[in-house]
Amino acid sequence: MRTLVVEDDYITSQVMQEILSAFGECDVAENGEQAIELFTSAHLTGVLYDVVFLDIMMPEMDGQEVLAKIREIEKMNGIMGLDGVKIVMTTALDDYNNIKKAFTNQAEAYLIKPVDKDKVVKVLVDLELLS
Repeated sequence: MRTLVVEDDYITSQVMQEILSAFGECDVAENGEQAIELFTSAHLTGVLYDVVFLDIMMPEMDGQEVLAKIREIEKMNGIMGLDGVKIVMTTALDDYNNIKKAFTNQAEAYLIKPVDKDKVVKVLVDLELLS
C-alpha cells in the first residue's frame, strides 16, 4: 500500500508516518502545494497512491482545496469514482459544514484527531485496504 500523509504539524506527521510505514511506502507532504506536487508526480510516473490522509487546517492551501484539486487531477487522467485514490480527512474540526464539504468533494472517510494506530487501522480496514 502506498500512502501520502498531508500534515503541517510535525509531530502528527511523524506519528502518521510511523503507523502507516508498517503497511507500505509512506510519503509526507508538509502543505497542500507539496501534496499536489507529489500526487501529480505519482500520476506522471504511474506509481499511484492507494490512500491519502489529508489534514484540513493548513496554511495557504487547506485540505478541502487539496481534496478538490486531487479529484480534478484524477478526472483529467480519466480516473473517476471508485477508481480514485481513497482520501481520509484527518482533522480536529468536528463540525457539520466541514464534514459535509469533505464528503461532497468525495472523501471516503473523516477521522477526528487525535489520530492513533487503532483509528488508522480501522479506517484502512473499512476502506478495504487492509484485511
